[in-house]
Amino acid sequence: MTSKQRSYLMNLASTLDPVFQIGKASLTPEVTAAVEEALEARELIKLNLLKNCMDDPRQVAAMLAERTRSQVVQVIGRRIILYRESKTKKKILLP
Repeated sequence: MTSKQRSYLMNLASTLDPVFQIGKASLTPEVTAAVEEALEARELIKLNLLKNCMDDPRQVAAMLAERTRSQVVQVIGRRIILYRESKTKKKILLP
């Protein structure tokens, strides 16, 4: 992903509300499956790590990206933005 594409996706994500909140249980198979479904439906999602989640946000983002075959657009504080092109419902055209 180029920096221009990343910038475009960050701009789109600025208006999004977090779709998921990851808490004390961290990354369970259920959370990973739900993120997978959300990426297929929306392509670009924002996640929020709650304060009781003791894991590092960058590590959580990397693990989620690996498990869902997506790309980490940005990690700011405890917010993670992920992108994966949908196989069936393409909504976002990258520059």
